[in-house]
Amino acid sequence: QVQLVESGGGLVQAGGSLRLSCAASGRTFNVYVMAWFRQAPGKEREFVAAINWSEGSTRYADSVKGRFTISSDNAKNTVYLQMNSLKREDTAIYYCATGPGITSLPVAASAYDYWGQGTQVTVSS
Repeated sequence: QVQLVESGGGLVQAGGSLRLSCAASGRTFNVYVMAWFRQAPGKEREFVAAINWSEGSTRYADSVKGRFTISSDNAKNTVYLQMNSLKREDTAIYYCATGPGITSLPVAASAYDYWGQGTQVTVSS
């Protein structure tokens, strides 16, 4: 089992920034990829970004490229999502996810086995 705990959400004005954190614990010995997804009210969960923290490779959704940056602190088993130039349409619950043995950077939620509880991000105009 892998436990994921997100933090860092909140209310921010459009154009502002937030940094989300996701700390992994438990059986993390074969966890290589961590991802962020988000879900807005009435919408499906969508891929935001992913990182292979052993290789350093990253992948982003087109909607966040150039504004969001995913990074990791391997010593702390923690992944971050730095969100800049936030827009109202970024408002959602943000979840981190992982899956044992994943080495690619899948965008499908079904590829991930473990999920955090989510953290709310609200962007006001």
